Amino acid sequence: MAKPGRGVQFQHRGSNAHEARRPSEIITRGDSQPGSPMRASMNGKGDASKEENPPPTPAQVYEKKKQTFVTRTIWTLLMIFAFFTAMAAGHIYIILIVTAIQIVSFKEVIAIANVPSRARNLKFTRSLNWYFLATTMYFLYGESVIYYFKHIVLVDKVLLPFATHHRFISFMLYITGFVFFVGSLEKGHYRFQFTQFAWTHMALYLIVVQAHFIMNNIFEGMIWLFLPASLVITNDIFAYICGITFGRTQLIKLSPKKTVEGFVGAWIFTVIFGIGMTNVLIRYQYFICPVNDLGANFWTGLYCNPNPVFIPQPYSLPAWTHLDKTYLIPPIQFHILVFATFASLIAPFGGFFASGLKRTFKVKDFGESIPGHGGITDRMDCQFIMGMFTFMYFQSFIAVYKASVGSVMETAIQGLTGEEQIEVVRGLAKYLVNQGVVGETLLDCLNGQLPLRR
Repeated sequence: MAKPGRGVQFQHRGSNAHEARRPSEIITRGDSQPGSPMRASMNGKGDASKEENPPPTPAQVYEKKKQTFVTRTIWTLLMIFAFFTAMAAGHIYIILIVTAIQIVSFKEVIAIANVPSRARNLKFTRSLNWYFLATTMYFLYGESVIYYFKHIVLVDKVLLPFATHHRFISFMLYITGFVFFVGSLEKGHYRFQFTQFAWTHMALYLIVVQAHFIMNNIFEGMIWLFLPASLVITNDIFAYICGITFGRTQLIKLSPKKTVEGFVGAWIFTVIFGIGMTNVLIRYQYFICPVNDLGANFWTGLYCNPNPVFIPQPYSLPAWTHLDKTYLIPPIQFHILVFATFASLIAPFGGFFASGLKRTFKVKDFGESIPGHGGITDRMDCQFIMGMFTFMYFQSFIAVYKASVGSVMETAIQGLTGEEQIEVVRGLAKYLVNQGVVGETLLDCLNGQLPLRR
């Protein structure tokens, strides 16, 4: 007879106390694969409690659904208001919102696989989770700040050492946490500790790393945040409307309510919405300009030379149409077809992945951060993958690569000696004088103050 495996417990959240898993319910290795929670048999007390609680009446069910709908609607309107307010107030406020979403989503994902009874008996289990989060955010945020604000970071006496050695500092911070983890391993808890270590890194990749690309999208221009996010939301809304209207064929078993008809119908409406919304957003430089001033807002505006993708170009109809007509169309309208298609056909699989994850751990929602909606992760599961796609597509097909003040300064600071840097300054000053941009007084001043090259 096979020897029974050692029991493994997982914490499960339910909508009420009767749905929560009891400590006495043990999962054996024979019931499931290691690390996967399965339904344990109910004891006599559990059966008795079910008999004592009669099923809710239709009136009670209706009232509960009504209360949930009202709560969900109120919080939806509040979130929409908060988002538009932050977007109008400036990029820095949107960045703070994305950061908060990043942290809360990480907390929710880590929590569903946590076993409090074991975590309490082990030192530094939770502390290491948050340490790795802080280290990852330091590395990713630092990369973004250095890339987009080189002209500020590289000339600051305090920030320059951190900028030039940022990756090494980040690596040593991670290695410190890794060594600390290995040193904290305890006999009898190896499986749990390594499971937590792997789960933490999965959460860092799926949430923190993908949210980092959303942050970069904000720096490239507000349109690259707002437009992809609105496409996902629009697709979700019309998938529901089309699904309940004429949905018949089930799309995927992970989400039984999703239908093929709703999937395709939402794609069509998302494309239409994307074309219309793009036509509105490209009229405002606040949306299409990269961030060069974190203090700017919708009323002060931003100013830049627009990316050519936003400038209308002439397009003629094919010769076989026998119609000699030319239309002025911004190239972004063609790119938006790709964005809308991804938001409709690929991004929902981020939601299906999240649904599978919740089913694995027998939980309805990732948390209760948003009343009526569940957790932050429940609302952001499709947004993370959409944000990452937006960044990759933008960098591959839309971004215009040219020399910037920050990149030139980085090259001069890291690749030239002090004497060579002085020669660059003197040469630029002479060029500007010859072009009539500055007066000869500046050149005379520099020649008098800067030492001659030996």
